[in-house]
Amino acid sequence: MNNWWKSGGPYIWLNAGAVSVSMVMVFGLIVLIVIRGMGNFWPHAIVQFDYQANGQSETVIGALRKTETLTAQALRDAGVVLPEDQALVTRHLFKLANRDVTGRDFAYFIENFMGEWSYPKALTVFERRQWGDFYGFPKALLERGEVIIEGDGLDDALWAEFNARLERANNLAEEIRHIERHEIGAINYQIEQIRLDKRRAELKNELTDAVLAELDQRREALNAEYAQLQERLNALASQVSRDAIVMEVAGGEEVTIALQDIVKAWQPNNMSVMSKVGFYLSDFKDFIFGYPREANTEGGIFPAIFGTVTMVFVMSIIVTPFGVLAAIYLREYARQGPLLKVIRISVYNLAGVPSIVFGVFGLGFFVYIVGGTIDQVFYPEALPSPTFGSPGLFWASLTLALLTLPVVIVATEEGLARIPSTVRQGSLALGATKSETLWKVVVPLATPAMMTGLILAIARAAGEVAPLMLVGVVKLAPSLPIDGNFPYIHLDRQIMHLGFHIYDVGFQSPHAEAAEQLVYATSLVLVVLIVGLNLTAIYIRNHLREKYRAEGD
Repeated sequence: MNNWWKSGGPYIWLNAGAVSVSMVMVFGLIVLIVIRGMGNFWPHAIVQFDYQANGQSETVIGALRKTETLTAQALRDAGVVLPEDQALVTRHLFKLANRDVTGRDFAYFIENFMGEWSYPKALTVFERRQWGDFYGFPKALLERGEVIIEGDGLDDALWAEFNARLERANNLAEEIRHIERHEIGAINYQIEQIRLDKRRAELKNELTDAVLAELDQRREALNAEYAQLQERLNALASQVSRDAIVMEVAGGEEVTIALQDIVKAWQPNNMSVMSKVGFYLSDFKDFIFGYPREANTEGGIFPAIFGTVTMVFVMSIIVTPFGVLAAIYLREYARQGPLLKVIRISVYNLAGVPSIVFGVFGLGFFVYIVGGTIDQVFYPEALPSPTFGSPGLFWASLTLALLTLPVVIVATEEGLARIPSTVRQGSLALGATKSETLWKVVVPLATPAMMTGLILAIARAAGEVAPLMLVGVVKLAPSLPIDGNFPYIHLDRQIMHLGFHIYDVGFQSPHAEAAEQLVYATSLVLVVLIVGLNLTAIYIRNHLREKYRAEGD
């Protein structure tokens, strides 16, 4: 036994066991995220049943969300009347939707008081732009308040006409959003630029009558263009509000819903497996490329994906040259001594500083001091409204670059240290200068290590949340940092971020049950995004490694 311990075998098994347990935990977490997240897009069956409790009876329509078993005594303590000999009770959480009608979106129902479950094929689900989902039975289709067709959800004529008119309403709504977001947005941006040009001329004492006339002419042209767009919007608004549908909800009440308020409609109890698969893929695509609604609890996450990727790219562009140059100086040029040891210790300690401290530093130094100075020097016409003196994409990227700088420095130094001294000596012996040896021999061979540092930096930066809340990430950004307005890339704009989106939906949502699956789905997208960025960097690193290895051979 003593010989076995001395041989190191137990430590090998201990390390193997620790690695195995870690892999199982990581794999289990990913499986949980995939199951919970991807299940958010499947068109689940809608149940109808009668519920009788406390002397009251109601008809319930809803989608089963989860089932749990409790002790009967816990429910008795809450005032629920149950048989004395019953020890355990099963209850079901149903998504009821229709919260604008009933005032509740989710509710628990005890199995003791539930009648037989049925799955009416005519039950229809609406995803709405406001108030969440809606469950009910179609009864009539209206055009400007007049009934044009009646029936039920299984009436092919009603369902076909409804889908045709819904597609028309969605196309008109999309055209309205495009005009408001892009065309009118571009006009507003140009009008703001005219105001800034006028203020700039005032500050320089160059506001002559000719300049003022030119600015007025530009403004009048934009106002005329805006008036034309407003006329188009009014005409489209009149068309999109034309149609509505009458729905019967649980209990027999009829509710009229305008088609312009409906995003999509489906009948899950009347769909084949292939139809559900097609719906699933379409809904997942809308989630990835759509824009958020209802305080981020509905709609898509495209702005958050775009903001995360853009921030990571800008951060990588900033941190890579600074980290590499710092590592080259410390390893190749700096004189070894106490001062260099202090610098290295400081770099190592910097890697252990809590990320929120970087956020506070970024807000105080980058945003208020550097950004405020930039505004005073380059954008005085915009003051007191800040341009770079407020949180934005550039400051968020710069803060993360500072946060991940030690990782790049350490990885690059390790790569430089692994290059044999004989390589340097051989280059110098052939007549190359020290700088030529460094940049043409040593640095290319250390490129894979630099990429390793960048991979670690990307992995950490993409998942950070705390510092970003202070330096540029917001709950809902009105526009993307890249658009068709000069200078096209707006580093001063605030952005959305997947990590902050998860925090906001998971902890700040007024409807926690509705947000649960959305949190898992967004987490899955963030994990896939980080893995994708890392795999891209790993591919580049391996390609460079093979390239220089082949050149060395």
